[in-house]
Amino acid sequence: MSTLQTRPEPQTRPPSGPPDRRRVRRRAVRTNWTIGLLALPAVAFFLVFSYLPMSGLVVAFKEFDVSQGIFGSPWNGLENFSYFLESGDAARILFNTLFLNILFLVATLAAGMVLAIMLNEIRSTFFKRVSQSVVFFPYFVSPVVISIILQVLLAGASGGGGAVNDALGGLGFPSVDWYTEPGPWPWILTVVKIWQLGGYLSVIFLAAITGIPEEVYEAGMIDGASRAQMAWRITLPLLKPTAAVLLVLGVGRIFYGDFGTIYAIVGDNGTLFDSTDVIDTYVFRALRQLGDFGTTAAIGLFQSVVGFVLVVIAVLIQRKYSKETSIL
Repeated sequence: MSTLQTRPEPQTRPPSGPPDRRRVRRRAVRTNWTIGLLALPAVAFFLVFSYLPMSGLVVAFKEFDVSQGIFGSPWNGLENFSYFLESGDAARILFNTLFLNILFLVATLAAGMVLAIMLNEIRSTFFKRVSQSVVFFPYFVSPVVISIILQVLLAGASGGGGAVNDALGGLGFPSVDWYTEPGPWPWILTVVKIWQLGGYLSVIFLAAITGIPEEVYEAGMIDGASRAQMAWRITLPLLKPTAAVLLVLGVGRIFYGDFGTIYAIVGDNGTLFDSTDVIDTYVFRALRQLGDFGTTAAIGLFQSVVGFVLVVIAVLIQRKYSKETSIL
């Protein structure tokens, strides 16, 4: 009797489909680990220089004594904050900080956009590059050098006269003792900031202009639009996302005065404090003259908290009214 030989069953292959989840998870972990390793130096930098020093913020709530140290000094609650807010200088300093920084922000953004559009209209490549270098150069000029330039323009080498007063005299106007008149200084500082930052911001806006499709301008030319009309109707509206991002970033620092520029120009000239004294210069003088670490730390913490709140408010407003340009 012959035995029946059964044929071996063919081996079934798993159906082709998505890869194994474990393999995908391992690959994702390996990729994330590599990216995390690349980010480790930056994370370590911010931990050491930005987050660890925040432990010193307790000085704002203490009556700091050098001999007892930061954590050994006695607590005094909110006395350091109330001392500043109840002083006669608080209202003036807060107003100057907001007013000057709003002027700087609006003026520099407008100047950067106008410069970028003007540079974009230059047809000669060589002249365009030279112009970009010329307008960008003031960004690297030291505030001390700017102070010397203003001294020459407004007061002269001997302290009397100056190139601006000579020009005013030639036009029949009376000369002005600029360093004893606080009124014009917000506008003088605004002109300085435009000269210093206008070219820098124009480079950012120029980079945004290069991302505008050429077909948009060709459609404008077909419709008979002039170069000025295309700049006004096409280029300027398409720069709104970049301007919105720069505006939000600027609002975050609106409670921080430009200490380097303002102090280098004004210094300890008390006659100009009514219109130029901002929180940063006030804190520097208080720390240098009084040595009150608690009050200065309280003012610095107040600056940071208000700046954070202003950034959140600016982002929320931007998301509500211009979602396509929102950065969050």
